[in-house]
Amino acid sequence: MTKTNTGSVRFESVVKKYGEVTALKKLDLSIEPGKLVTLLGPSGCGKTTTLRLIAGLEMATEGSIHIGGEDVTHLTATYRKVSMVFQSYALFPHMTVRENVAYGLTVKSVPKAEAAQKAEQGLELVGLAGFGDRLPSELSGGQQQRGAVARAIVLEPEVLLLDEPLSNLDAKLRRHVREEIRQIQQSLGLTAVYVTHEKEAAMDVSDEIIVMNNDEIAKLGTQHDLYEAPSSAFIADFIGDANLVPCEVEACKDAKATVRVDGQQILIPSNGIGKGAAQMVLRPHALSLQSPDQPGLKGQISYAAYLGKEMQYTVETPVGSLFVISAVRSDPFMQGDSVSVGIVEDQARLVSV
Repeated sequence: MTKTNTGSVRFESVVKKYGEVTALKKLDLSIEPGKLVTLLGPSGCGKTTTLRLIAGLEMATEGSIHIGGEDVTHLTATYRKVSMVFQSYALFPHMTVRENVAYGLTVKSVPKAEAAQKAEQGLELVGLAGFGDRLPSELSGGQQQRGAVARAIVLEPEVLLLDEPLSNLDAKLRRHVREEIRQIQQSLGLTAVYVTHEKEAAMDVSDEIIVMNNDEIAKLGTQHDLYEAPSSAFIADFIGDANLVPCEVEACKDAKATVRVDGQQILIPSNGIGKGAAQMVLRPHALSLQSPDQPGLKGQISYAAYLGKEMQYTVETPVGSLFVISAVRSDPFMQGDSVSVGIVEDQARLVSV
């Protein structure tokens, strides 16, 4: 199956209201052809509304929506060149897997033989060759989800939409199917929009992540940018694990800030933050545990967990609880131990209060 008609997505000042309630504030958005972009955010942030607006399952109250350069603002789902993979799979239980995959083609009056051939190609692409005669109930959860993906891609959409597609699978299977979806998307050159609240999923498969909050875009960027250089406390806390520590910026020079935290002075990247009260973002790997007589934030371990390849700690300090991840050592710190928490200065990031 060869992909040639992948399309872009563009929102221009799009607003969605339900009566007096605004579900999506004015949104300007551009997704390049062939990219997998993830809409990430907490429940109720507007990400599913955005996806449904692309699909044509909801109509924009204001603004315009373009897919593949065509204005589709007033077109319903039937007339948009998109396919959606739903959270519930939505496979018909009385149809075989092959019939499910071919269903959209038959609705579009594709000849039966051609629909069957494309269905087989789709099943082969998602690793379900030989499963076509089975009923959905005879497949595992991961296989059912791959069947749903096959049903979507045989329609050769300009944009593939995925709405929390793996939430019904266990963690190990989610990771496996997620990788398969990414490989299919890349091999076909599909434009894909993936909605999830799972940070790991977004970090794993995306070309770009759109973080949404309060019915609007909070930040757009690559995984590296969002993780390494968060622009706000919300982004820092939502993308990966983060310790947010109150601090005071005493001086700034040459993109470096002299920062005081719990009576200690450190020099870290300023991140555009000026003098005054701020917050410091400390990722768990940017902290180190040492004996209490060493320089650092003084604290006591309230939780210690051995996870095979690493140790995880919660340390109570004067600036709050800190989550620390460190390599396993022969004499690990234990719950109740007093420690000093060192900060890897070039990995700390400042954000405004």
